[in-house]
Amino acid sequence: MPKIKPFRGLRPPVELVEEVESRPYDVLDSEEARAEAGSNEKSLYHIIKPEINFEPGTSEYDPRVYLSAKEQFEKFQKEGWLVQDDKENYYLYAQTMNGKTQYGIVVCAHVDDYMNGVIKKHELTRRDKEDDRMKHVEITNANIEPVFLAYKHNDKLAALINKYASTKPLYDFIAPIDGFGHQFWIIDDEADISLITDEFAKMDALYIADGHHRSAAAARVGAEKAAREGHGEHDFYMAVCFPAEQLTILDYNRVVKDLNGQTPEDFLKALEEDFEVADKGTELYRPAEMHEFSLYLEGRWYSLKARQGTFNPADPIGVLDVDISSRLILDKQLGIKDLRSDKRIDFVGGLRGLGELKRRVDSGEMKMALALYPVSMQQIMDIADSGNIMPPKATWFEPKLRSGLVIHKLS
Repeated sequence: MPKIKPFRGLRPPVELVEEVESRPYDVLDSEEARAEAGSNEKSLYHIIKPEINFEPGTSEYDPRVYLSAKEQFEKFQKEGWLVQDDKENYYLYAQTMNGKTQYGIVVCAHVDDYMNGVIKKHELTRRDKEDDRMKHVEITNANIEPVFLAYKHNDKLAALINKYASTKPLYDFIAPIDGFGHQFWIIDDEADISLITDEFAKMDALYIADGHHRSAAAARVGAEKAAREGHGEHDFYMAVCFPAEQLTILDYNRVVKDLNGQTPEDFLKALEEDFEVADKGTELYRPAEMHEFSLYLEGRWYSLKARQGTFNPADPIGVLDVDISSRLILDKQLGIKDLRSDKRIDFVGGLRGLGELKRRVDSGEMKMALALYPVSMQQIMDIADSGNIMPPKATWFEPKLRSGLVIHKLS
């Protein structure tokens, strides 16, 4: 049973929200953050990408960078660019992409629930990335950016969300980088706050959709602080919880630099052992269903349909297209065994689409591209429930959460 609570959010005044808000720290590099922040001293990038406060080329892991995050966070509060609410609230955050809106409840989740598996993960984390986020949380003493969680449908929460969504939001803006809409409400009614707390307590689990490193780092900080200082606000970390059925997972595709010494003809012939291969011509071709892949090679698109017997439908991992393609194409035919470290492969996710795959192959940078059918949220939850871990580079959620709408201070 997940334990959540409301919190005194630290937020920008309405008139400043569009100057403060930003993309998440991990979807852009330092120079992109520097360019997006420009001359805007109120941009949250000064806190979440604080290497931009130094000369170009400064490492994001430089000790000065973490200290700058703390100094900037204090400056934002001193200048009134971030102001803390007087009482503990929940918040409602809506995102609209391509005419579809999803509504997340912003809560504080308990670190113990991450540690004991009530908040379930589906990806492995890297210790260096955990350490980086842990340092950032420790030095700012805050969860600057939320974790993205999902929960199974709940009728009472759906009705509450609809009630607030029918009212005027506090924040309402279009993000310039992608044109997606973002809206934000404060849930401060005590009866509604109690309802949210009680309904989450009835759930079996919450599921991490995006933000595995932030979850791990926040839980580690909370556990260490509790051991040193006893229990307190640091027992909790900030998360936005969306109904699983509302979430959109996009395809996460692969581009490869060579055919491992094979000619295109030999490669296509070898694929026929495990796939039904069909030439689809020169027009962009997208997989239409699970276990179908789109291959772009030598200016032509091919459909690859996995043959019966090449995967086990009862295996929650083996049935995934990311596993099928990794085993039967990338490893078996191309000799790519570690998706995290092999320099011959790269990944194209999100909104870039098939056109980006074609461009990277046509340019000569890559030899072939492979497009996958998107993973479903049900598959993610099934894998998390089974205690298994998704293969690398399996999920790409859109839209990404905007950062800076609300922050959780640990004391």
